Amino acid sequence: MSEMIKQQQMVDVLLVEDDPGDVLMTREAFEDYKIANRLSVVSDGVSALEFVRKQGEYADAPTPDLILLDLNLPRMDGREVLAALKDDPELRSIPVVVLTTSEAEEDILRSYSLYANAYVTKPVDFDRFINVVRSIDEFFVSVVRLPGR
Repeated sequence: MSEMIKQQQMVDVLLVEDDPGDVLMTREAFEDYKIANRLSVVSDGVSALEFVRKQGEYADAPTPDLILLDLNLPRMDGREVLAALKDDPELRSIPVVVLTTSEAEEDILRSYSLYANAYVTKPVDFDRFINVVRSIDEFFVSVVRLPGR
């Protein structure tokens, strides 16, 4: 029975991040704290939209319950991805947490005006980064009720 409860609480997380170091730290945060959620990773904005739309190589991708989105991405930046997600009736209900190094007020305001669910500045310190990822995960898994859950 507890296995069934754990299964229901598992969340599919899509990390959209082009920095291999940040991808590694996020993976370690999930592993270190035994976060049972599935983490999928894409490294640019075009791939992010293909993933959520289940196009091309992502035809069998899980629909993410939560997206962690960097702003500074190749091919299509995070702001464009966020705008496309929130403009699509099929995708707009997926919560998006902007997880970026930018502390610029302009980026914060623009992200929220594009309907980001949260804006988090990545700490450079490894332990603080791990704590931030864990806090995001705990909030969206334990506190927030996600669509379709």
